[in-house]
Amino acid sequence: MMMSKKFKLVSAGIGAGAVISMAGLGVAFSPEPAAAGAVSETPEMTLGETETSTTGQTELETTKAVPEVTAEPAPEA
Repeated sequence: MMMSKKFKLVSAGIGAGAVISMAGLGVAFSPEPAAAGAVSETPEMTLGETETSTTGQTELETTKAVPEVTAEPAPEA
């Protein structure tokens, strides 16, 4: 009975240590958050580039599928 209580206590200690170490590793390897409200010293105005769109082709390249390789039918035995 005493051995079971010691085992449970040691297991709980190992589990708690694992949880604490995983939390520490998670904090150590997590990326830094981006600056939420970064304010520049001088205000800047930026203009986006103008994009023109073109329409796609009106006709399909092929009207029907044509196999690249043809085979002869196997002779009947």
